[in-house]
Amino acid sequence: MGRWELAAVGEGFEIRLDGKTVIAHTSSRPFLALAQGEASYRMYRGNFRTKDRLSGWTPLPLAELSSRGETAEVLLRSPGGALVRIAIAMEKGPRRGPEDSGRAELPGGAGEAESLVLEFLEGPEWANRYRLSLVTEPGEGIYGCGEQFSRFNLRGRKLPLWTSEQGVGRNKLTLTTWKADLADGAGGTWWWTFFPQPSYATSRRLRVHLETDAWSEFDFRGKDRAILLSRQKPRRLVFGSAAGMQDLASETARYFGLQPEPPDYVHEGVTLGIQGGLETCTAKAQAARAAGVPVSAIWAQDWAGVRYTGFGKRLSWNWELDTSLYPDLKRECAQLGEKGIAFLGYVNCYFASDKPIFGELDRLGLLVKSHAGTSYRMDAGEFEAGIPDLTNPAARTWFKELIKRNLLGQGMLGWMADFGEYLPADCTLFDGSPAEYAHNLWPSLWARVNYEAIEEAGMLGKATFFMRAGYSGSQRWCHHMWAGDQNVDWSKDDGIASVIPAALSLAMLGHGYHHSDIGGYTTLFHLKRTKELFLRWAEMAAFTVWMRSHEGNRPQSNWQFDSDPGTLEGLARMGRLRVALSPYFRDLAHECSTRGTPILRPLFFADEGDPHAWRIQDQFLCGPDLLVAPVLRKGATSRRARIIDGNWVHLWTGEAAPGRAWVEAAAPLGQPAAWYRRGSRWEGCFRAASLV
Repeated sequence: MGRWELAAVGEGFEIRLDGKTVIAHTSSRPFLALAQGEASYRMYRGNFRTKDRLSGWTPLPLAELSSRGETAEVLLRSPGGALVRIAIAMEKGPRRGPEDSGRAELPGGAGEAESLVLEFLEGPEWANRYRLSLVTEPGEGIYGCGEQFSRFNLRGRKLPLWTSEQGVGRNKLTLTTWKADLADGAGGTWWWTFFPQPSYATSRRLRVHLETDAWSEFDFRGKDRAILLSRQKPRRLVFGSAAGMQDLASETARYFGLQPEPPDYVHEGVTLGIQGGLETCTAKAQAARAAGVPVSAIWAQDWAGVRYTGFGKRLSWNWELDTSLYPDLKRECAQLGEKGIAFLGYVNCYFASDKPIFGELDRLGLLVKSHAGTSYRMDAGEFEAGIPDLTNPAARTWFKELIKRNLLGQGMLGWMADFGEYLPADCTLFDGSPAEYAHNLWPSLWARVNYEAIEEAGMLGKATFFMRAGYSGSQRWCHHMWAGDQNVDWSKDDGIASVIPAALSLAMLGHGYHHSDIGGYTTLFHLKRTKELFLRWAEMAAFTVWMRSHEGNRPQSNWQFDSDPGTLEGLARMGRLRVALSPYFRDLAHECSTRGTPILRPLFFADEGDPHAWRIQDQFLCGPDLLVAPVLRKGATSRRARIIDGNWVHLWTGEAAPGRAWVEAAAPLGQPAAWYRRGSRWEGCFRAASLV
């Protein structure tokens, strides 16, 4: 059978890919068990609680193995004689998921990913819970499962996969999380994430994807087994194998779909997050430029108006231009474009029920419905909102036209496409699918709406968008991920330090474009952004694909990019660094969009022989030739860092650094710890960057 084999072993069987055992079924340790369950879900402003009543797990014995040419079948017998029938074959080409339905041509397909696919063709009607047991080896690292903020290597952990708010704090031992739980039930746990995905990569150079839309739980605590649980019959179980980890990630990207290259303005400077109206935005951008900041874009999320709640400054959720704040925006966008400044906005997939567009959608019948048949009204935090039904082609068309008219039509060249995690499980959808199964799919459907709006307007490569929420299939449709709503602090689980494992975990699954809000976003309780935190975050952002700031939910409580001349000077220096590195980043972007190699990479991509490289989640490679160790501790002026194999040169001092060694590098403000590879074809670019 070429690269794979199905072998009878005693009373069971094994499946191997490139000589690596991925499934080993015996009567005492079966590959598959079934159960019947009934789940309940409770949502409060994007935070979910769930319970599942199970009938008890029934392990399935082997009934029959059969093979024919390059394909095979496994039959497992359930109680009562019903069979679970699984077809096995190698397949070439990109994944096609439910979010791709109705589209003949898929974007972003390099088409040569080769996968071993187990397709679940039949199963007993009574079973709606599937538990799969897969082989792992002692010490095997596990990476991925979407965007994971607290832990990069997931071995030894169990985590559910369900898109939701990421939580405030995300560590139950911290004061911030305790306060968030007490005030609003919003304190997170380490595994809460906007972007879960039932996929992972392992240090055996394997990739695994469970094709399911339902709530799932992946358990990596066993010494020699990974247990994958799905609250529905999965469609497929997919494996891939490669010779090295970087090749594995690139093939994963080609399987899920490649992202388009970003517009030029992303590489040409800093995107300033500014609010308060057109006059304020342009004045602040001009002042920043005068201070030496290479401003390439203004991101004004309040273009459609604002509202104030107990959380802070929020938006109108009625995606029409607020002409009192942004008069004659189209003309101003054109004038800004002549100065080399793009204008970006904001949109999310909900509409406030006290605003005009909700009424239009309600009359057209394009909103998600309650079980009573009325338009569902979601608690959005001191106001209610309706949800356009993205399973309805008419609703998707309507939303694309709104984006083309109200954002692109005003001259905007990008936006934040926010949210996507809030679909409640107790609503009714146009296509008849259970909301429980559509919930995880929603961010991918939302990404597709934004992608196709840009595509239909002929603006691919000129306009872009970025999202925080995702699921399987987001890679194909979402241009950029941003890391969501970090706290404005130094915390490991939800502050500046959480951004790096978030980027690296997505890189393992094919998402190559990732950035974060400079300075963080969430300002609550005792949290307030400081000057030092803002500048250290800007240093880290200079080595990512997009330098973009955010004022935060309480701008007056946060240190901003223009709070004093020293902050402007520091941002200008890091902005100039990013511009000096732009030729390198353009090359990385081209590689990412054509081959699937992520821009931010774990250290083991370049040195699989260093055992330390597999455990590090507070450093990253920017492409193959830049090694970055951001300062992640308040008050620190140096950074202990691991130098991987090779000949490396400190970016600022020019001193050589020994390979496969720990170093204590000086890192005063304005000189983040970074090294470039000696002999790189970009060495001249790196030397020029060190002179900013």
